[in-house]
Amino acid sequence: MNSFPQLLLLGAAVAFVLFTLTWLLSRKLDNYSFVDITWSYALGVLAPLYAVCTWGTGYAPRHVLALVMAVGWSLRLGTYLLLRIKSHHPHEDERYQVLRKKWQGHLGSRFFAFFQAQAVLIVLLSIPVLLAFLNPASPLSLWEIAGAILWLIALTGEGVADRQMRQFKADPGNRGKVCTVGLWRYSRHPNYFFESLVWWGFWLFACGSPWGWLTLYAPLLILHFLLRVTGIPLTEKCAVESKGEAYREYQRTTSAFVPWFPKKSS
Repeated sequence: MNSFPQLLLLGAAVAFVLFTLTWLLSRKLDNYSFVDITWSYALGVLAPLYAVCTWGTGYAPRHVLALVMAVGWSLRLGTYLLLRIKSHHPHEDERYQVLRKKWQGHLGSRFFAFFQAQAVLIVLLSIPVLLAFLNPASPLSLWEIAGAILWLIALTGEGVADRQMRQFKADPGNRGKVCTVGLWRYSRHPNYFFESLVWWGFWLFACGSPWGWLTLYAPLLILHFLLRVTGIPLTEKCAVESKGEAYREYQRTTSAFVPWFPKKSS
């Protein structure tokens, strides 16, 4: 099994099982935050599966690099979220508390559909990696080298932002305060900014393979969700509710997404 449609169908079936099991676990534990962990780890499951099925079909160095990029992103983000959600359990992420209120009376079915939407999304996002696995051309192209470099810079930046926020929250004296240290001084969501760059890196890497440029939808989807759906909108809504005027002032002075020098306080 090494054709593109067969592998994509296999990936979809595996993702469906993964997210269904996560939905069942989330219902049992009454905490829907666990979907974030599965979403992050899912690419780390699909990429090795694709790699095994296509080994010998593509160019070995590209195979290895694409696998490292996919699994590296998956393990970093998934493990970070696993530790965070585990430490907060049974407290549920505010985003899902908002959805609970919105979907009252239909929690089971609505969240099942939501979880399966995440499964579809991760399968779509796995396509840039799958195309790289199927590409037999050698050597690596400049597109792929540029994509790998951008991926590394972005993954490092996201890790730094997450660590700075974790250290800030670990200090009891910062309880209820707004984090403005490090990268958070220049962007209200530097972790989201670098997360988006990770996917631009995947797209650039995919451009080195036939039809890879068509996966432009991947970074655009990530941007859409970060900027318009479950990323910044819900995160900021909860931050304003919990921190009030302090966070509104942060909104007035600090870039929402792209890191930039802060404005003077009014």
